[in-house]
Amino acid sequence: MAKKEIDWSNIGFGYIKTDYRYVSNFKDGSWDEGTLTTDDMITLNECACVFQYAQTCFEGLKAYTTEDGHIVTFRPDLNAERMMNSAARLEMPQFPKERFIDAITKLVAANADFVPPYGSGATLYIRPYMFGTNPVIGVKPASEYQFRAFCTPVGPYFKGGAKPITIRVTDFDRAAPHGTGHVKAGLNYAMSLHAIVDAHKQGYDENMYLDAATRTYVEETGGANFIFVTKDGTVVTPKSDSILPSITRRSILYVAEHYLGLKTEERPVPFTEVKDFAECGLCGTAAVISPVGRIVDHGNEICFPSGMEKMGPVIQKLYDTLTGIQMGHIEAPEGWIHVIK
Repeated sequence: MAKKEIDWSNIGFGYIKTDYRYVSNFKDGSWDEGTLTTDDMITLNECACVFQYAQTCFEGLKAYTTEDGHIVTFRPDLNAERMMNSAARLEMPQFPKERFIDAITKLVAANADFVPPYGSGATLYIRPYMFGTNPVIGVKPASEYQFRAFCTPVGPYFKGGAKPITIRVTDFDRAAPHGTGHVKAGLNYAMSLHAIVDAHKQGYDENMYLDAATRTYVEETGGANFIFVTKDGTVVTPKSDSILPSITRRSILYVAEHYLGLKTEERPVPFTEVKDFAECGLCGTAAVISPVGRIVDHGNEICFPSGMEKMGPVIQKLYDTLTGIQMGHIEAPEGWIHVIK
């Protein structure tokens, strides 16, 4: 198929309707065989469980064109596993891993002409999600569900290059101990919306959430994990039972150790230690790594010497290596790249 006539270098990070989406329904204890459809509308009962009790979870991953012309996705098996964990925590039926990967493969292949060309800086963003569909008025799980996945071409998360961002330490909590912070539940993101809108009003790009129990350890932002680099070049990421297990973060730690020969640590990070780090970044699917230049804690500023103007040297190497693997410049570990066509 010929590529769609889209100005790939100027599309933003937003929704553009594509031709096909994937749908599968769960009823009477099992999933149907699933299908691709051109219908982008969803019709549900007014009392559907997703509306009443927010029984929904989702994932996010990308497809892109590599240098050799293949359309690929990055580690979709980990997205499948994370969605299964999210579903289990929310008392939803798990969509099997092999079915998830098959659905993503069919979806991207059907919309291949929406996958941006290599070198454009754009990608095809893929959003799988699941929700309770039948009427539920008492507080209990639904008995019927729908798994869907759509895709949309998006431009670079940072148009014109990644510029260091400013973060505030927020007084809001993202997730409670023993809560749902470790799964990709829609309600987690609803909880963060007021905090991010307030942060933007105050002139900040993002919030740093501390642990809700003691408010002394770094957790994450509303939609990304933290990575830090010590002055001796060790890559450190916070560890907590209420942090979402980022696929990008896990990949960065592997790249740091096995490709760049760096020491890595995944451990609880006291906020009092943040001022001693040389570099700071946020990692996630959308931007891969965003450099952090400044963190403001109720008027007290922490500035990172490597990263006030651009990415620090270690974070830049991590970014270049990981994106090089994704784009086919650098040989990937076995199983990381899933070829669509």
